[in-house]
Amino acid sequence: MKPTVHRPVIYPKDIMKVTGRSERGSRKMLAAIRTRYNKHGNAFVTVEEFCRYTGIPEDLIIPFLE
Repeated sequence: MKPTVHRPVIYPKDIMKVTGRSERGSRKMLAAIRTRYNKHGNAFVTVEEFCRYTGIPEDLIIPFLE
């Protein structure tokens, strides 16, 4: 059995699954995370950055990315 590897980036659909927010709310959250971490508007947001921003442990996020 091969080990499960999750992707390093998070997308609005993932945030929708995790938080129950709408797509628009998820996109706004990604924009706020980019602002917090001084990223450009089209830069990827990592799972680690999302977890630090929301305070949700990474091990709880991983199942939503599979």
